[in-house]
Amino acid sequence: MDIHTFMTNYREAFGERAELPIAFWYSDKQESETEKIGGCFFKDLQQVREGKTISLNSDVIGCGGGKFYTGFTEMPIHVPNFVSLKEKYKKTPEMVTDFIKQIQVPRTEKAYLHFARIDKLASFDHVEGLLFLATPDILSGLTTWAFYDTNAFDTVATPFGSGCSSVVTLTVLENQKDGKRCFLGFFDPSVRPHFEANLLSFTIPMSRFKEMYHTMRESCLFDTHAWAKIKERINE
Repeated sequence: MDIHTFMTNYREAFGERAELPIAFWYSDKQESETEKIGGCFFKDLQQVREGKTISLNSDVIGCGGGKFYTGFTEMPIHVPNFVSLKEKYKKTPEMVTDFIKQIQVPRTEKAYLHFARIDKLASFDHVEGLLFLATPDILSGLTTWAFYDTNAFDTVATPFGSGCSSVVTLTVLENQKDGKRCFLGFFDPSVRPHFEANLLSFTIPMSRFKEMYHTMRESCLFDTHAWAKIKERINE
């Protein structure tokens, strides 16, 4: 898979106004000095959208849930009560605990988690997944592309979770098991204020992207009347 080939195809399919996706990966090398982020680490994704690479670890991430869902720490003891009684995202703390047990958040042995726009990378090596910040029209193209070569009902999944769990945790877990699901996210009210009102997240684990990379030009994103109308609206 070649990054420049994919970027060319992506620009041709979605137009110049569509943002390039963001890659995320773990390593022991600090790619960029990143200041401590108070609260949700997605605050710093604006810098990534503008072309900067950020390198996160447990010292940089200020949110206890963010440290946990990115694999740097064990679950903070306050999380079940906070998510249920404070945020009111689950009826009981026990439901939060059960949910976390079900997904089995993996611990990382690497020192850093990096985010960078794909045009800042030399290759897709070691990338866990791609994050697209997408409007409804762009989501239409991404999901239709994902559905192109499979009839699986969970091709695009939307499990409960925070922004960091829906983007990082679920994608990393899917990639580790060579899974095929893509994930729609940013429904968490806590993460939404950090992005425009018309954006959601769409993540593709590399285990699935390795297939979708080759089907892109075969799908409706090229040479179809319906998608041409949507592409025109995206680029108005």
